[in-house]
Amino acid sequence: MNAVAQQPRTYRYYDFILGAFVCVLLCSNLIGPAKVAEVHLPLIGDFKFGAGVLFFPISYIFGDILTEVYGYARARRVIWSGLIALVFASLMATVVVKLPPAASWQGQEAYEQIFGQTPRIVFASITAFFCGEFANSYTLAKMKLWTQGKALWTRVVGSTVIGEGVDSLVFYPLAFLGVWKTEDVLAVLAANYTMKVLWEILATPLTYKVVAALKRAENEDYYDRDTKFTPFSLRN
Repeated sequence: MNAVAQQPRTYRYYDFILGAFVCVLLCSNLIGPAKVAEVHLPLIGDFKFGAGVLFFPISYIFGDILTEVYGYARARRVIWSGLIALVFASLMATVVVKLPPAASWQGQEAYEQIFGQTPRIVFASITAFFCGEFANSYTLAKMKLWTQGKALWTRVVGSTVIGEGVDSLVFYPLAFLGVWKTEDVLAVLAANYTMKVLWEILATPLTYKVVAALKRAENEDYYDRDTKFTPFSLRN
C-alpha cells in the first residue's frame, strides 16, 4: 500500500496575522519615516522622534507571536512576505514620484517630500528589516528551547533586544553615515533603539494574552527542535 501523504497543518488565524504584519510594516516604512514629531515631556523637555517608531516595533511583536506559536519556519514565510511587499511598495513609490505630473496638478513637491525616499535609505531600510526580523525570530526560537517554553517574557524581551539592536546597527549607519555627523547618527540610533525596546517591554502583557489565546485557538505551541534556521527558504 502506498503511504498516505500527510496533509499540511492549517490554522485559523495565521493568515490574518500575516496580513496584519505586512500592513504594519508598510505603514512604518511609508507613513512614519517622513515625519519628525515633537512632544514635551515633564522633566525632559521637548523630545523629537521619528513618527515611524510608533509603528515599527509592532512588527517585532508580531514576529514574537508568530515564532512563539507557529515556529520559526512559518514566521520565516511571513518575514519574506513582508520583505517582498516592502520592496514592491518602495519600487512603486519611486515610479509614481518619477512620473511627470500634469500641468494642472500642484502636489508634486509635497508628494516627493513624503514618498521620494533616496535609494540609499530604501536599501538601508530593507536590509535592516531582513537582518533584524530574522535575528529576532531566531533568538526567540532558540530561547524557547533553552527555557523549555517557560518564562515567555525572557524571550520576548531578549529577542527584541537582539532584533532591534541588529536593525538599528544596520539601518542608521547605512542610511545616514557620511550624511549626518557621526555623533548625530549615534545619538539617534541610541534614542530610537531605546524607545523601540521600551515600547515592546510595555507591550509584553498584551503579547502574553495574545500568545495564550492563539495557542488555545490553534491548539499549537511549536518548538523548533529540528528546524533548519536558514533564512533562505520558504518551507514550513
